[in-house]
Amino acid sequence: MYRNWHIAVALLMLLFPTLSGQLDAQMIKWSQSGSVTQMLGDVEIEIRYSRPVARGRELFGGIVPWGKLWAPGADSATTVAFSGEILFGGHRPQAGKYSIWMVPDPISWIVILSEAAEVYHTPYPEGRDVLRLRVEPKRGLHMETLTFHFPVVDGPNTVLAFQWGETVVQMPIAIELGER
Repeated sequence: MYRNWHIAVALLMLLFPTLSGQLDAQMIKWSQSGSVTQMLGDVEIEIRYSRPVARGRELFGGIVPWGKLWAPGADSATTVAFSGEILFGGHRPQAGKYSIWMVPDPISWIVILSEAAEVYHTPYPEGRDVLRLRVEPKRGLHMETLTFHFPVVDGPNTVLAFQWGETVVQMPIAIELGER
């Protein structure tokens, strides 16, 4: 009965990658998870988010309406965590983890940090804002998949950039050197 066990094991090994590949393809999310981490002095800044793809759609003023509150990303709300004290667009949020929300507008966007960090991208957690920052959007090269990145890191200063389609929203972040 067990004389040909090695043949059975070989057959299972041949079948397993095929079955595993089929299951994995069915479980792949359309908006993949992403993260980026940046050190600024001794403060770690970490962004975690889902990355929807433009796929030829009109983004802002289209699938993302002008003037409406929006969680940039998909699925769970995008989060940013600061391991220490920073200045975020001139505001001083405490070290900790926050969700990011935005109100897009052709002229000026509002970026919101909410203390409700571990939430879904809807509904907006009313009354939990830590800060609101008004930022002028810029036009950039087309970015097919929504992204957050740090295009400038210079001593105690950095810029956190949100980019999707041809829209770029930059948020200045700094540490104060004298208090470190």
